[in-house]
Amino acid sequence: MKKKNILIVEDDEDIQQLLGYNLIRAGFHVEYGDSGEQALEKIKIQRPDLILLDLMLPGMDGKELCRIIRSDSQLTDLPIIMLTAKGEESDIITGLDIGADDYITKPFSPKILISRVKAVLRRKTKGLAPQTHDSSDVIKIYDLVIDPGRYEVTITGEPVSLTPTEFGILQLLTRKAGWVFTRQQIIDAVRGYDYLVTPRTIDVQIFSLRKKLGGTGRKIETVRGIGYRFNDSN
Repeated sequence: MKKKNILIVEDDEDIQQLLGYNLIRAGFHVEYGDSGEQALEKIKIQRPDLILLDLMLPGMDGKELCRIIRSDSQLTDLPIIMLTAKGEESDIITGLDIGADDYITKPFSPKILISRVKAVLRRKTKGLAPQTHDSSDVIKIYDLVIDPGRYEVTITGEPVSLTPTEFGILQLLTRKAGWVFTRQQIIDAVRGYDYLVTPRTIDVQIFSLRKKLGGTGRKIETVRGIGYRFNDSN
């Protein structure tokens, strides 16, 4: 089986080597980028299976690189784990809000790092697993159409670009429209039971999702003290 290729974007050589050593021991192939610009060139030449991205980089920082990747239709589903010394909740929310799949703070446990890398890759592999496309899987609520098989969302025929997390939340809420989901239930369904993230992060994802859906976003209702639901009534 071909080894998964991990691109480490980190300007600190000691951390580069520590990350690389542990990833190689775990059976991954590793490449390095010292800056956002260099990483972008490597991504264009040979797309990695996952990026470990430091936020504090010379020149183009990690946030800007993440935004560029997520704005490219060919790279929008490329897994990104942000790795940084900033551990405040606001920093974690910002990282996830711009499209990161996970967020690990320094100093980190190599075992936890490898576990998180494998978890993100498993979710990616599961999402791309070959399957028979059944039109019954398509979710249609008025002018909103969600096609899980094609990973597409449209409103009145116009495509809507969502991050993997936003897509997962929307699919969860609309598949059981009218049901109320707690923030923890949303985290468990979209991220997995072992995912460490605060309920506040879900609030930020919902805010971003509503904004991208425009008028349709108003159908995502806040149920005070509980969580969220998608209102499918007129």
